[in-house]
Amino acid sequence: MEELLLETINIIDAPKHVNETVKIGVWLTDKRSSGKIAFLQLRDGTAFFQGVVLKNIVGEDVFDEAKHLRQESSFWITGEIHEDTRSKFGYEIQVQSIELIGTSEEYPITPKDHGIDFLLDHRHLWLRSSRPHAILTIRNEVIRATYEFFNKEGFTKIDAPILTGNAPEGTTDLFHTEYFDHDAYLSQSGQLYEEAGALAFNKVFSFGPTFRAEKSKTRRHLIEFWMIEPEMAFMHQEESLEVQENYVAFLVQNVIDHCASSLEILNRDVELLKKYTKTPYPRISYDEAIEMLNKGGIPAKWGDDFGSPEETYLADQFEQPVFILNYPKAIKPFYMKPHPTRDDVVICADLLAPEGYGEIIGGSERAVDYDYLLQQIKSAGLNPADYEWYLDLRKYGSVPHSGFGLGLERFLTWVTGEDHVRETIPFPRLLNRIYP
Repeated sequence: MEELLLETINIIDAPKHVNETVKIGVWLTDKRSSGKIAFLQLRDGTAFFQGVVLKNIVGEDVFDEAKHLRQESSFWITGEIHEDTRSKFGYEIQVQSIELIGTSEEYPITPKDHGIDFLLDHRHLWLRSSRPHAILTIRNEVIRATYEFFNKEGFTKIDAPILTGNAPEGTTDLFHTEYFDHDAYLSQSGQLYEEAGALAFNKVFSFGPTFRAEKSKTRRHLIEFWMIEPEMAFMHQEESLEVQENYVAFLVQNVIDHCASSLEILNRDVELLKKYTKTPYPRISYDEAIEMLNKGGIPAKWGDDFGSPEETYLADQFEQPVFILNYPKAIKPFYMKPHPTRDDVVICADLLAPEGYGEIIGGSERAVDYDYLLQQIKSAGLNPADYEWYLDLRKYGSVPHSGFGLGLERFLTWVTGEDHVRETIPFPRLLNRIYP
C-alpha cells in the first residue's frame, strides 16, 4: 500500500520535492563505486542528476544490483531527494530501491571521447548524452520563443509548400523531382509565398524545412535546415532591420532566462550572450566592409561575395551582431529592390553573428515594379511563366514590403557555442547515408 502512495516525478521537478521520498523512471549514463557507496549518473529525458547508493541503507542485494547495472539500463528508482551544492543540477537522490525495466549490453557510446563522425553515425543514441540534450533543449526554447515573438508582434503564420515549381535563390542548388507530369523542386525558401501572404495579412511568417543540393561538409552548411521567414507589408528596410535585431535579442534573452542549466553543460559564457541582447546592432555598408577588410589585410575587391574568413573578420570588429547593408546586385537574388540612387547595389542586409559564426539572417526590401522584376527574372535565366502568380502581386495593389530569413541551425550553433552546425539538429546524418 505504501508503494502506491509514492509520487512519481521527473528529475527536473526534484527541487520541489527536497526531503521527500519519490519514484522516478531513469536510465543509467555512468556509475562508479568505492567500498560501501555507489554513485549512479542518471537521466530521465528532462534532466541529469546523481543517485547515491549506500550499502548500509539499501542492503546487500540492492547494492549489488546497483554495482552491476550497465550503461543505458532502464529502471525505476525510489529514494529521497536531497540538495547537492557540488553538482551543476543542485540536487541528488539517495536511493532506497531499484526495479530493473530494460537491460543494456555493450552500449556503443561509452564515457570515453569519440570522434564527431562516430557520434553522428550513432546520432539516434547520442541524443541521450548531456551535450546534445542541452543543445536540443535550447533549440526547443528558440522555437517556442519564435512563436511568442511573432504572435506578440501581430504576425500570422502561413505555411509555404515544401514541393514547389519556383526557385527563389537560383536553379543551381535545387533538388529536382517530378510532380506527376510537371517538374518540381524541394523548397529553397518559403519567401515568395510569404510575400503573397503579407499582401493578404500584412505581417506573416513561415517556419519549415528548406533544402540546398550542395555537397558541402563545412561546419556551417547543411543540406536540409529549418528557416524562419517573416514578410511585412508597408515596410522599408530600416524598419525591417529593427524587427530583425529585436527578434534575435529576444531569442538570446529567452535562452538565457530559460536554459541556464543547458548553457552551463555547454560551458557557454552567459555574460557574453548578454551583450547580444543589447540593441540596436551596428550597421555598415558593403562598401565600408570592403574598405575595412582591405585595411585589415584581408584582400577583397568590390563585387566579391563574402566567405567565412571575410565574415569572421568583419564580425570580430564589433561586440554585437552586425548588419552589412546593400550588396552588389550581381551577387544577390532577382527579387531584391534596386537602390534608388545606384544601379549596382540592391537594398538588402545580412546579419553576421560574432565569434566567427557567420551570417545568421539574410533579408531585403522586395522589388515592387512589375517591369523591373520581370526583367530580373529573365536575366536570371528563369521562365517568367513559372512566376506569373508572383508577378501578379505587383499588378494588384503592390506596396513596399520587406522580409528576411533566419536559419535556425546556424543561429543555434552560434548561441550554443558549438563547433559544427550538424550538432544542432536531431538527425543530421540521414541524408549522409546517401552522401557520406
